[in-house]
Amino acid sequence: MFTKRIFLAASPELSLGVFLIFSSSIGQTFFISLFSGEIRNEFNLSHGIFGIFYSAATLTSAIIFFWLGKLTDQFNLNFLALVTLAVLSGFSLLISSAETHLLLFLSLLGLRLFGQSMISHIAVTAMARWFSKKRGRALSIALVGHPIGEALLPFLITFFLLQFTWREIWIGIGICIIIIFLPLVYWLGRHTKSKRLNSPNNSLSESKKTLNVSWNRSQVLKDLRFYQIIPGLLASPFIVTGVFFHQIHLIETKSWSVSLLASSYPLFALSVIGVTFGAGWVVDRFSTVHLLRFFLLPLAMGLLLIASTDETYAMPIFMILIGASTGAATIVISALWVELYGIHYVGSIRSMCFSMVVLSTSISPALMGLLLDIGVILEIQFIIFAIYIFFCSISFAILTPKLLIARSPPS
Repeated sequence: MFTKRIFLAASPELSLGVFLIFSSSIGQTFFISLFSGEIRNEFNLSHGIFGIFYSAATLTSAIIFFWLGKLTDQFNLNFLALVTLAVLSGFSLLISSAETHLLLFLSLLGLRLFGQSMISHIAVTAMARWFSKKRGRALSIALVGHPIGEALLPFLITFFLLQFTWREIWIGIGICIIIIFLPLVYWLGRHTKSKRLNSPNNSLSESKKTLNVSWNRSQVLKDLRFYQIIPGLLASPFIVTGVFFHQIHLIETKSWSVSLLASSYPLFALSVIGVTFGAGWVVDRFSTVHLLRFFLLPLAMGLLLIASTDETYAMPIFMILIGASTGAATIVISALWVELYGIHYVGSIRSMCFSMVVLSTSISPALMGLLLDIGVILEIQFIIFAIYIFFCSISFAILTPKLLIARSPPS
């Protein structure tokens, strides 16, 4: 009922959030990895070396984003979205013409920084600010942009790769951003009602679960709870990024077809959508903290399944299970900081935390690639990851009572 009312009341804001999240797909690992075979062959790179290359670009983007993300607390979010998309278009065109390893590195850096990091950060920060009472469900609607991209783009790219070269496809991506994405975001931005949504008299006013006093970044870094929850929060992006980056190698070792992989992505997307909406309801009804002990468990079960069998039925089930954890993780990582530390510095706090997420995603492709190069098969790696997840879930269960107690920032 609320979802229907919120669409009627603020559809430009929600539409902008969905579209910006969808646009971030261009810099996501699942999208870039669709070109990994062609890029590795053309630049003569092994799995491990390309993983290091990609991880170095992602790591550099995380370091830059640590400071760049603070701009969402200082500038108009609609303006930042337009600038970010314009820069993203430039890097899409750059990778299409990259002839050297340096240009390839700079292209990957730009795609990861402005695609994966900045554009999604702008969207999530906007939803957290514009919808304070029912933040969980507003975030869940906007974050549907992720599974939409994950469902549609693999099909489109695998089809286009049969018709065009990977460089021609990236030229098309850059042009599409200029002639479609930028005008649409500009139009939606002109129709946003963010001032009304933030009005004290608005029905979507501040939730009781949000602290009246906000913590700044330096105060958060002094909070022991922050360091206790970060290792578990990083588990999902670390593992899922590594799996997606090496997905082609996975299906090759399992003797599965690319069509099986592509046909499993819609199931992943449906799982993400369903769990994202469910998690948003839980956040608004109870608290983000209550999700912590549960949200990683489907990922652990999926990893154990794929490690134990080569049967084709495992692939769609695996995608459904990791989609469930991914959907819950997007809500948890987006909403938790507002509940624990307030709204006023959410841009800078989230950029710091998202830099850590990006850092984790920069490590996993290289680490898993190097392990493959020395003979540690993916199945063994998946079992190790599953064990780590179980430890994180137990830790979250122990921490839950402490996290539910509201605290004021240190002086």
